[in-house]
Amino acid sequence: MHRVDQLNWRLLLQRVIILCLAGGLLLYAAWPWLPGRRGPAVRTIVLYGFSILGEMMNGAVFPEFQAEWEARTGERVELVSAFSASGTVTNQMILGVPAEVAILSLELDALRLVEAGIVPGPLWRDLPHGGVLNRTPFIILVRPGNPRAIEDFADLARPGVGVVHPDPLTSGGAQWALLAEYHSVRMLGGTDAEAYAQLEAIWHNVVAQAASARAVRTQFESGFGDALITYEQEVLSDRWRGRLEGEIVYPQSTIFSEHIVVILDRNIAPEQRELIDAFVEFLWSETAQRIYVDYGFRSVDEHLNAANPDFGLIPFPFTVDELGGWPQAKREIVDGIWRNQVLPEVGR
Repeated sequence: MHRVDQLNWRLLLQRVIILCLAGGLLLYAAWPWLPGRRGPAVRTIVLYGFSILGEMMNGAVFPEFQAEWEARTGERVELVSAFSASGTVTNQMILGVPAEVAILSLELDALRLVEAGIVPGPLWRDLPHGGVLNRTPFIILVRPGNPRAIEDFADLARPGVGVVHPDPLTSGGAQWALLAEYHSVRMLGGTDAEAYAQLEAIWHNVVAQAASARAVRTQFESGFGDALITYEQEVLSDRWRGRLEGEIVYPQSTIFSEHIVVILDRNIAPEQRELIDAFVEFLWSETAQRIYVDYGFRSVDEHLNAANPDFGLIPFPFTVDELGGWPQAKREIVDGIWRNQVLPEVGR
């Protein structure tokens, strides 16, 4: 066979193979709808969220929605999910991952999506409870027996106490913690100068950091430090599983973190709209809110929280709204005080 004929034959063979593969994929995709097939179509929802949500969403919330949707429509729906530090998943969405719904640790990350043009504006504020899905306060986890006698944030400022802390440059939880460490002083009648002094002293004592609340918890469990500032939910979850090596300390005053749902409309195909809207609506249903409480998150429906007797008492709680909202809190406290004054002082 001549070389030209061989080349033509190879090209023809390649085209046949490509056509066969394409036909096979088309048949596979169309299989549920072929005559005689009774299997329902499988649809997907793409969800990105911050680290501590993963087990609850994958193991409880979504299966409940999945069953409800199939009972209503006859369609099967699967969750494609990714969970990491809130700042990390926000960066991923800015880079173009096809998330349809996001649940972020703080509104600042949602506002970054607006600044990047990923969402057209703070539309989450039109959702129930201003887009806040659930809450959890920031508490202190100490070693068994509390050998350092830590009872409040002020004790973390004592010389010689080792503090393990998520990194505010990547972790939404870390930024909530900064507000708790600073503003709790003012909630208890202290001055701005006293609040600054406490924040600076705590950061002089930080001995380990990690990118997310989940990662820094691993550092604490590996033996770093005397105390960890973290979400109540994280600690309760391990207590119920018998895996908690430490004790919970509830500060007199601390912040309730509030977790924001964002819908990424530009990634939602028209035929997906009804499914995504139904899923987001379900997130505020009583069924879902009760699951949050079961998993250690505090519901936005306050009357449901009585169902969890392990929620600790906080005499003087506060939210970011009392600091003027996240843009103001970031400008004045996270950037103006922590980044521009405390960090240079402690040499980090």
